[in-house]
Amino acid sequence: MLPTEIEALFDLRPDGYQEEHFRLFQRFKDALNGGQARAAEPDPSAATGWRVNGWVKKGILLGFRMGAIVDMSVDSSRQPFFDKATYPVKRLDVDSGVRIVPGGSSIRDGCYIGRGVTCMPPMFVNAGAWVGDGTMIDSHALVGSCAQVGRNCHVSAAAQLGGVLEPVGAMPVIIEDGVLVGGNCGVYEGTIVKCRAVLGTGVILNRSTPVYDLVAGSVLAATDDMPLVIPEAAVVVAGARAVTRGHGKDWGISVYTPVIVKYRDEKTGSRTQLEELLR
Repeated sequence: MLPTEIEALFDLRPDGYQEEHFRLFQRFKDALNGGQARAAEPDPSAATGWRVNGWVKKGILLGFRMGAIVDMSVDSSRQPFFDKATYPVKRLDVDSGVRIVPGGSSIRDGCYIGRGVTCMPPMFVNAGAWVGDGTMIDSHALVGSCAQVGRNCHVSAAAQLGGVLEPVGAMPVIIEDGVLVGGNCGVYEGTIVKCRAVLGTGVILNRSTPVYDLVAGSVLAATDDMPLVIPEAAVVVAGARAVTRGHGKDWGISVYTPVIVKYRDEKTGSRTQLEELLR
């Protein structure tokens, strides 16, 4: 089976890679491109609803280990590009059903891009990512390695979805179906954003910063065993909380914190419908 073969080649590094090894890696990359192999996938039995597939991360890392640096320039005299031979630009055609607007976007081979995805220039999708049908990736947005983005999402301009390859057991960033990620947002360190949530402009989510839910009266934070999880339909905005002791209190300093101000309703939905006209 593919997982067993990939793990064996990763764990037992040969003196040199032979044609059979490159054929194995191509089979693995075909599974990534087709969406059958995913760095993380839904799992109702898991506390977060997601399961990490460590063997997939090993396969992606294997590609970097195996690949030699080659010239990938379209016109080397004007703009040279050099990268690993194992990760060229992803091959797409009209029948792929992906809209790539001219202007400098790049999608690396070894990721899944669903039908109806719109790519506004310049944006970048890294190896191991998974982007569901009907999602829009806006200008200057980044979908990092292994990040999982659901169907009908909008990753707005200059938003960053962090990537993670090591350790292989670490959860990648998860953006579930119908999520709106506002401009200049950053989602990092395995944060999971549940279905239909809205991240307002400039929201930063990571393992270090707690999220204050004004509706539920609770504080959400990552633990050693769990990533930060943003609840379904939550509307999150960038906020601040006062430092209550020491010099911070004396100086009147506040620190950044994300705040859940409401949960998605009809009014919220009507404000996000405009993007449907752009797909």
